[in-house]
Amino acid sequence: MPVVGFGTGADPPVDHETAVDAVLDAIRTGYCHFDTAPVYNSEKPLGEAIKKAVDLGLIRSRSEVFVGSKLWCGDSHGELVLPAIRRTLENLGMNYIDLYLIHWPMSSKPGKSGFPIDKHDFLPLNIPSVWAAMEGCFKIGLTKAIGVSNFSTKKLRQILAVASIPPAVNQVEVNPCWQQKKLIDFCKRNSIAVVAYAPLGASGTFYGSNRVIENQVLQKISKSKGKSVAQLALRWCYEQGIGFVAKSFDKKRMKENTEIFDWSLTSEESDAINNGIPQHRLCPGPDFDSSVNGPFPADGRLWD
Repeated sequence: MPVVGFGTGADPPVDHETAVDAVLDAIRTGYCHFDTAPVYNSEKPLGEAIKKAVDLGLIRSRSEVFVGSKLWCGDSHGELVLPAIRRTLENLGMNYIDLYLIHWPMSSKPGKSGFPIDKHDFLPLNIPSVWAAMEGCFKIGLTKAIGVSNFSTKKLRQILAVASIPPAVNQVEVNPCWQQKKLIDFCKRNSIAVVAYAPLGASGTFYGSNRVIENQVLQKISKSKGKSVAQLALRWCYEQGIGFVAKSFDKKRMKENTEIFDWSLTSEESDAINNGIPQHRLCPGPDFDSSVNGPFPADGRLWD
């Protein structure tokens, strides 16, 4: 799995052709890891863009890209997992994906696909049943790896207790303002790769924040080092030994987000980031509706 991933869940949403063009631009820039999900409505344009990239000679075959998608809450029922991944494959126009994740550690009533999910539609996640179905998808070759997203150490322990095939990945919010040190340590001890989403705080989205980009510690280092705050945040993620999914449809920023490998943070800079930034979760869960719930609670315990 490539360390740098390209996120396709645009907010506000973009039209189909814009999404296709963005993925093609990302491939031209050098991205080969793409993250999607049914709730993002980006599976079809991602699949079309990859096919176009092959036709244009940007890549030789589909096998040169790493594609991950997710199981939505309304499909997080043992009997619905296989139909769900088959729909994802149909949307992508592929016969396998590289990574399939349980999107959230919760279920909702079957057939519910909207976001946010009404609180009356939530159901407890039957981990043994759903994970067994995920393992089945792996065993018949529909996905090369299976994992989870937004899982706490408590939820990971529940999966590990019943899994024949442990989760390969836990995709969670990680950034300098929500460092998840205990969770990352737990995942490393259990050979679960961590992939950070919202590594820049999801600035500009309805659920995100400018807290990372406007952080004074990062801005101070940015000025002295001659690197953007975004590059500092992504380099910091990389130095934690984790991957990340960065999301920008702007060509200049796409390129900038990949230029983090020929320099490093000093010990003083790392110490300032690790110990000098207050910690708050930025991104909400699928039950969040600001018009009803008000501001998202900083401890983010809606789904624990």
